[in-house]
Amino acid sequence: MLKVEGLVTGYQGKDGFVRAVDGVSFDIEKGETVCIVGESGSGKSVTSMSVMRLVEFENGEIISGSIEYMGEELTTKTNEEMRKIRGAEISMIFQEPLTALNPVFTIGQQIVEAIRYHEPLKKKEAMDKAEDLLTLVGLSEPKTRLKQYPHELSGGMRQRVMIAIALASKPKLLIADEPTTALDVTIEAQILELLRKLRNEEDMSIMLITHDIGVAAELSHRIIIMYAGKVMEIAETSDLFELPHHPYTKGLLESIPKMSGARGELLPTIEGTIPGVNQMPEGCRFAPRCSFATEKCHQEEPPLQKVGRRDVACWHVEEFTASQVDPFHRKEDPVESKS
Repeated sequence: MLKVEGLVTGYQGKDGFVRAVDGVSFDIEKGETVCIVGESGSGKSVTSMSVMRLVEFENGEIISGSIEYMGEELTTKTNEEMRKIRGAEISMIFQEPLTALNPVFTIGQQIVEAIRYHEPLKKKEAMDKAEDLLTLVGLSEPKTRLKQYPHELSGGMRQRVMIAIALASKPKLLIADEPTTALDVTIEAQILELLRKLRNEEDMSIMLITHDIGVAAELSHRIIIMYAGKVMEIAETSDLFELPHHPYTKGLLESIPKMSGARGELLPTIEGTIPGVNQMPEGCRFAPRCSFATEKCHQEEPPLQKVGRRDVACWHVEEFTASQVDPFHRKEDPVESKS
């Protein structure tokens, strides 16, 4: 359904042009949920905004690469052509619903606008459909909610409204940019369950952006690990959790709090911080924070290459995976040999 190849997106800053996303490649199949995971500053949101061609409204620019949706190239389409695709074919749930929703219009007005832009419905018909959408996403008293303004709703309610707007024209691909970040754990679980239900009922593909690898485990078929604008690893969710093939992936997994941890025990952390977009190191971008890094890692950038059933960008993937499961460092892919 979606195929991204060699995507490079950047912004013009005071110190010159900087690349926020640098050579990203991945694909999404019909009915599949793919999660993009990484720390803040990894390029996750810029990747999603590039797919929607919204970076151009934030002084961003797609420099090179290909974004194919259903076989059609999106990077060459005009803004008018993209307006017909946004909402109808590809929709997006933005990270913070309070800023994404217009404070001076009612919930009903905003949903109706999204519906009528893509469908030739009268206002009453569109309002009835808006009520059905609010019911679909689990909002109580939908007639009342349609007359309310965003500030009158809780964070969880506003997020459900954003999902309703995104689903207004039954898109084939839904992009959710950290849709549960500002919510408490109870509401987060409800939103994730709602997305799973909608995906199964509508046969919809989902591209979920998150910094929480635990959320990715709940919903995704595959996980893309991003760091400093680059893809580090792509794997099926079960494979990734069974045996990470990249040191950064392992660091993310180890940082998840565990119920079995001793009282007072410190959580494992990844030393250092993610580099700024204008301070990218030579070679592998994770090398300054990686305990497996060698001189080659600091000098040459590893390509994203096939390793068994996954893609990994690491010069020492065999040694790294062997060190996790075998003290004798056997040169084999544990996932492949198990299968």
